Amino acid sequence: MSNPSDTKISPRHRGRKILLIFAIFSLLLVSAGVAAYWWNNRPITPTLLDAIEQQSLNQKLEVTQKRTYQSGDKSITLTEREVNALIHSNTGLGDKVKFELANDAIHARIRTELDEDIPVVGGRTLKMKARFLLKNADGHPAIILDDVTVWGISLPNAWLAEFKGKNLVEDLGFNVSEDHSTPGIKNIQVRDGEITIELAE
Repeated sequence: MSNPSDTKISPRHRGRKILLIFAIFSLLLVSAGVAAYWWNNRPITPTLLDAIEQQSLNQKLEVTQKRTYQSGDKSITLTEREVNALIHSNTGLGDKVKFELANDAIHARIRTELDEDIPVVGGRTLKMKARFLLKNADGHPAIILDDVTVWGISLPNAWLAEFKGKNLVEDLGFNVSEDHSTPGIKNIQVRDGEITIELAE
């Protein structure tokens, strides 16, 4: 009676298994590469609100317009779609600029065609991303440039006038360390998909 442990896999069978594993791994690798390429090169499309979303946004904007004359709520919450719809309706740049709201951060995507007259890169499609943090280490409102990438390459701080990591609010001359807030704004809270701005008295 033969012992199962003595059974040997033939070199031909072993080769087929290795080839199958290699094929599966290659397929997964190619799929991941295609998905990553599509994600990084996906087009930017204008954000258009449906009737219900537009009505909700109009009501929020009406509240802010009346705030000068009537006391009441001093905060406004906008969704990511509402922010991008406002940008598109006011600037017409909805197919070039898109903002994504994360936890205490805003991600900006820019996709536009460069002028043909620009040396070297003229005529190419500029694909740029930037990440801004909206709170400093103490948790106070801030605007901090965290990173900028162009065509997937993170730019060195020296190319960005050393602005990486700096609180741009303070660079505008506002002393956040004294009153712990930006002028006119008591607090800014950004969560996945929405931003809430609380105005000061």
